[in-house]
Amino acid sequence: MKKLVIALSAAGLAATAAFAQTKPSVDPAKADAAMKAAFPKAPADWQPRLAGDQTMRECSEHRNAPPAALAKAIQAREKATIQYPADGKLLGDWKKGNALAQSGYGLRFTDYPPKNANGGNCFACHQLTKAEISFGTVGPSLLGYGTIRKFSEADTKAAYEKIYNGHAALACSLMPRFGTNNVLTIDQIKDLTALLMSPDSPVNK
Repeated sequence: MKKLVIALSAAGLAATAAFAQTKPSVDPAKADAAMKAAFPKAPADWQPRLAGDQTMRECSEHRNAPPAALAKAIQAREKATIQYPADGKLLGDWKKGNALAQSGYGLRFTDYPPKNANGGNCFACHQLTKAEISFGTVGPSLLGYGTIRKFSEADTKAAYEKIYNGHAALACSLMPRFGTNNVLTIDQIKDLTALLMSPDSPVNK
């Protein structure tokens, strides 16, 4: 009896594992139709988001794990969208950056017409300061970000670029393309870069 129970248990586990590895087949046309039906009153500037651009389509097709050659092409294409400050200065005001990191305002239907500037909502995914006890863990902790990198110019530029368009650093990144999609302005991205890379910022204390 004991051997029979073990055998049945093993068979059940094998069946469960096989079922879990089965990828469901979804008709892309039905998925697109469901997406559009879910947002019947979407503002005009939202309509392109429902279709997705080339990068989003490629990332979705490969479940955010594109082949190496495609990943390289995505990164190159997205890097070409990055715009830099006209004055050449990548660091803004870290205090304004901290306020942006705390703000989740913008791009919600309830935020139309906009009454405030969009926020970065950075704490939703990252830990940035020791004082903030409510933060998400989708992204890595950014505590000591600038200190670890010795506040170098190269890493400051890399931080600016990641905030502007994370897909330029990692194809199919979960990080929003804040600059490329006009969610944040260049000055706001400078302020967030300062939050990460300024010695006086609470991120680096």
